[in-house]
Amino acid sequence: MDTKLIIFDFDGTLGDTRRTIVTTMQMTIAELGLPRRNDQACASTIGLPLAGCFKTLFPQLNDERITLCASTYRRLFEENRLTINPQAFPHVQQTLSALKKQGFILTIASSRSHASLTELIHDLNIADYISLLIGANDVEQAKPNPEPVLKTLAATGIEASQTLVVGDMNVDILMGANAGAKTCGVTYGNGTREELAKAGAEHIIDSIDQLIPLLTV
Repeated sequence: MDTKLIIFDFDGTLGDTRRTIVTTMQMTIAELGLPRRNDQACASTIGLPLAGCFKTLFPQLNDERITLCASTYRRLFEENRLTINPQAFPHVQQTLSALKKQGFILTIASSRSHASLTELIHDLNIADYISLLIGANDVEQAKPNPEPVLKTLAATGIEASQTLVVGDMNVDILMGANAGAKTCGVTYGNGTREELAKAGAEHIIDSIDQLIPLLTV
C-alpha cells in the first residue's frame, strides 16, 4: 500500500474506553432522571459527537436538555476516568512505535473533544507517536462527514490516496471513504465485522498489529 498518513479513531480503536463511557452515560441518565438505557444501547452510540449520543438515545429531548446531558456527562467522565481507567488496546503502543519508526505520519480524528483527547493520549502513553489531533470541537461537521480527514490532509499536505483511515465504527469507515481515503476496520472495538463490511471497509483486522504487514506488503 502506498500509504504515508494513518488517521486513527480513538475510542474503540486505540483506547479501550467502552466501560468508562457506558458507565458515565448510565450515571448521566440516572442523575437526570431519564429512562434507563442498557449497556448495548449506550455502546452503540460511541463514535458520535456527545450531543448526538444523547439525541440518539433520547430523540424526544429538546436542545436544552441535550446540552445538559452533554455537560453532565463531561463532568462525570472526568471523575470516572480516574477510577475506571481507560487502557490502550493490546499491541497499540508497540504498533504505533513501529509505524512511526517506519516513517508513517500518525494522527487521530475523534468525536471526543480536543482537550479530552490530549489528556487520554498522555494517560495511555501514546502521545509521542501522534503528530496531530482533530477533535469534535476542531471541525464543523462530525463523522461520517469527511471534514476531519480533509482537515488532516490540509495540515499534513498528504493526498487522500496516500491516507489510511482506521476505526472500529461504520462512521469512521464512511468518513474515510467520503474523503477519498483508504479504510481499515478493526473488530475488537465497538462495531461488528458485518457493520464494518457493510460500510465498505477495504480491510478488516482483528488486532492493531496486523496493520504492520498490511502496510508493508
